[in-house]
Amino acid sequence: MKTLNTTRTAQAALIVAAIGCASTQALADISDYRFELVDQAVKAGPDKIIAIRLMNHKTGKPVPGAVIFATRLDMAPDAMQEMVTKVTPVPDGEPGTYKFRATFGMAGRWQLSVGAKIQGETGTLENKLVITAQP
Repeated sequence: MKTLNTTRTAQAALIVAAIGCASTQALADISDYRFELVDQAVKAGPDKIIAIRLMNHKTGKPVPGAVIFATRLDMAPDAMQEMVTKVTPVPDGEPGTYKFRATFGMAGRWQLSVGAKIQGETGTLENKLVITAQP
C-alpha cells in the first residue's frame, strides 16, 4: 500500500512538472520589439509619407499584424510641442512596415510617437522616432 501511494505521488509530480513545462513557451517580451524609421528625412510640405518598420530586435525579423492605435507627430525635439500635425494611416505594402501620411508645415526635427499592440504579446509597445523635415 505504501509503495502504491509513493508511485501515485511520483506520477502526480511528473504530470504537474510536464504541464508546467508545456505552458512556459519561449515567448518574446514587449521590450524585444522596436519601431525604426525606413527613411530618416523627408521634404517639408503637405502629404508626405512616413514609413516605419516594426522589428523584433532579438531575431532581426520584421513583425507584421501589429495594431497601431496611437500616433502623434509634433516638433518636440525642437522645443515646439504645440506644433502638431495630423497623422493618417496609409495601406502598407511590405509585412512589418507601417506607413502614414502627414503634412510637415516647416523644416526641422519632428517626433513621431507610436503606440502598438503586438499579436501574442501582453503590454503596449511605445516608441518615439525623430524625423528631419528638410526645406
